[in-house]
Amino acid sequence: MAFSAIIRRSAIPIASRVIGSQIQSPAAVKRAAFFTHFVRSTLCSSFRRFSSDVATSSDRKLLEVLQSEISVVEESEDYDKTVEAPSGFPFKIKDNVGEQTVTLTREYEGETITVEVSMPSLVTDEDEEESGNEDDEKSTASSVPLLVTVAKKNGPSLEFDCIAYPDEISINNLALKNPESDEQLAYEGPDFMDLDENLQRSFHKYLEIRGIKPSTTNFLHEYMMEKDNKEYYRWLKDVKKFVEA
Repeated sequence: MAFSAIIRRSAIPIASRVIGSQIQSPAAVKRAAFFTHFVRSTLCSSFRRFSSDVATSSDRKLLEVLQSEISVVEESEDYDKTVEAPSGFPFKIKDNVGEQTVTLTREYEGETITVEVSMPSLVTDEDEEESGNEDDEKSTASSVPLLVTVAKKNGPSLEFDCIAYPDEISINNLALKNPESDEQLAYEGPDFMDLDENLQRSFHKYLEIRGIKPSTTNFLHEYMMEKDNKEYYRWLKDVKKFVEA
């Protein structure tokens, strides 16, 4: 917008002076119009070349930084690492490329158990200082969010909102889901921490029997860390390819 104004201010007064001095001459009017068009075309062409050069330089710099980050990932110890499930792992793993979650499924005594595993959350030293929980061991540990669903055939299901820490599983909440009821009005139960301690322990045992135990979640933590690395590497490559196109 500002550059166009410069063109108008610089070109039009010059043409006006030419026309004013030879107002009676049609040839002079044509020469002035040609001169105005020439000035505008030249300046606009220069601006386009300048803008193109700036964009090209910016893109080239971005590509260099992207390639540098790709090289860092490729040179890391965990690059192209494969995490194998431990012997006796009871779940089938569905891991779709490009997605943030992994889905586990298994059948257990007429129940269908589904676990949606999200990307791990890492707690840094800065996070620990800001939270003020230096004495809390959990504040320094990475964690993996889990949504565990235990479903009966053609019936209700129990949903457990969990966080898996190293060697420990915390249940944040549980809800009884009935497909025949209005979920917006359904009473899903009290907060898990408000339950009697014996009842809390029993629910932990309930999940453990169905395969949600530290040995399982420790593997999932390692698996999801590796998935996070692979998805990040894949994302870097896709962005670089887009900028190059």
